[in-house]
Amino acid sequence: MPGDIDGPATESRVYRQGSPAFGIFERMDEKRAQHVVDALRDRGIDARLSKEGVYQFGVRIALSEGREAVWDSDDTAELEAQVMRDGMLVGFVPVIEGSADFDEAQIIDAIARTDYDQPVARLLPTAPRAAVPLPRSGGVFRRFLGGFREE
Repeated sequence: MPGDIDGPATESRVYRQGSPAFGIFERMDEKRAQHVVDALRDRGIDARLSKEGVYQFGVRIALSEGREAVWDSDDTAELEAQVMRDGMLVGFVPVIEGSADFDEAQIIDAIARTDYDQPVARLLPTAPRAAVPLPRSGGVFRRFLGGFREE
């Protein structure tokens, strides 16, 4: 059947049919998002796994003044974020050029370098100094809650 994938439905590679760019793109799957969250928490950034829908995962960053940035929850290949406060959109991070080809380290660096002070956020030339690492979310029951999917 056209548009199907070879392998399980949870793979991070997906075929999109009906668009001019029919092909393969990478999306943020649960495991990749959890690795990004763990690395950000190791840098002292208050990040959490964001479950936005069925098989849609992203990274949620707690910001000042009750705001939060939700990164890559829309199931697209490019990296971008919405900045929300009390459920209302108050800013955004535009699509980062070339981010469709980013590996996990580049995603982590881009999120860590983002300056959210303006409604249209921008990337800083260098990441701020890492803060005290935060504990990983999930605690002792993390592997049980995750269904033993971690390596």
